[in-house]
Amino acid sequence: MESVSIQNIKQKFGIIGYDYALHRALEKAIQVAPTDISVLVLGESGVGKEFIPKIIHQYSSRKHHAYIAVNCGAIPEGTIDSELFGHEKGSFTGATSMRKGYFEGSNGGTIFLDEVGELPLTTQVRLLRILESGEFIKVGSSKIQKTNIRIVAATNLNMIESIQHGKFREDLYYRLNTVQINVPPLRFRKNDIKFLFKKFSNDFAEKYRMPPVTFTEDALKYLEDYSWPGNIRQLKNLTEQISVVETKREISIEKLKEYIPENIPSISFSNPNVHIERSFHDRERDFFYKILFDMKKNFNDLKNITFQLIKNNSNTRFIEENQELMEKVFGKMIYNRDDSIFQLEDSSKSEDDLDYEEVEEDLSKNELSSFSLQKKEIEFIQKALKKNNGKRRKTARELGISERTLYRKIKQYGL
Repeated sequence: MESVSIQNIKQKFGIIGYDYALHRALEKAIQVAPTDISVLVLGESGVGKEFIPKIIHQYSSRKHHAYIAVNCGAIPEGTIDSELFGHEKGSFTGATSMRKGYFEGSNGGTIFLDEVGELPLTTQVRLLRILESGEFIKVGSSKIQKTNIRIVAATNLNMIESIQHGKFREDLYYRLNTVQINVPPLRFRKNDIKFLFKKFSNDFAEKYRMPPVTFTEDALKYLEDYSWPGNIRQLKNLTEQISVVETKREISIEKLKEYIPENIPSISFSNPNVHIERSFHDRERDFFYKILFDMKKNFNDLKNITFQLIKNNSNTRFIEENQELMEKVFGKMIYNRDDSIFQLEDSSKSEDDLDYEEVEEDLSKNELSSFSLQKKEIEFIQKALKKNNGKRRKTARELGISERTLYRKIKQYGL
């Protein structure tokens, strides 16, 4: 995977803001992009969840294939199976010809299922099958077809409540939610509001060929304290409305109150770098995945070094005597005694090909049995503490866990 920074991502996709929770969401998108792992993006309506799947697709090995975004809530229940999976001619009234669905048409690429929580239960069963085996059946057909596709889903619903009320399948939720990315609401990003407003104001000034609007200091404070139930989308619409309607380009607090008269104070935090609320298990999972990825990377680096040493070794007897062991570690090997060379039929994957499921599967194999996950965790924490001169807040932020979790780990391991 090409080297990429959060700043590069923000510039490329036009993302505005410096909030910690926003940066954490972008970091996770970059980290999971080169894998094929399924991702669930959570966030309120209007927060900009659609940027996450675009980033994941752009920095994945699928970037040269199709990217399709589907709003599941906008497709009628009676036609959504046909839209997603396709149909055969004559399968229902109006089906005058065969149609490819999105999963077939975007084979090899990425599909973004927005508002996935709105899917009917029957469609959820079909989607679960694709996630488990890559198989699907067109409406009106009995032929099983295969597709190779990356699924990124998003919703603004409380999925746990949907599961409890029988509106969403629990097994599908856990399949989609292998990695969860939370996009924070605008009321949690108070310090970003002025930057977003300035961007929108300049954009509309250029669009409508007029000077950009500005706010007085007290009007800007009023804007920052608003709860923004419609999030960034609401702020953008408000800015456009004011830009077009108002003749004065500096907006006072009295004028602003005409547009948002009921100023409901938002939930504010003294620390602008506060984490968006996540469950204890989500934070633990993020931390362990970080450890697992580094372990896998170190192991692959060791394999590559060992392979080069063996390849450059003229001791053919050593190669022949250890053929079985080397095939176990490196894959099937084809050895030519006369030319004293060998090649790998299935060499180890590069770091870019890693995915979470392979990491977890490999950990259960004998080749990694000597590693201790707990020891690795202790090593991670010790190195991070040393790097940050024992400052726990900075250490927790670098490890991607909460300070509370870090305190518990320090106490647990006696660090």
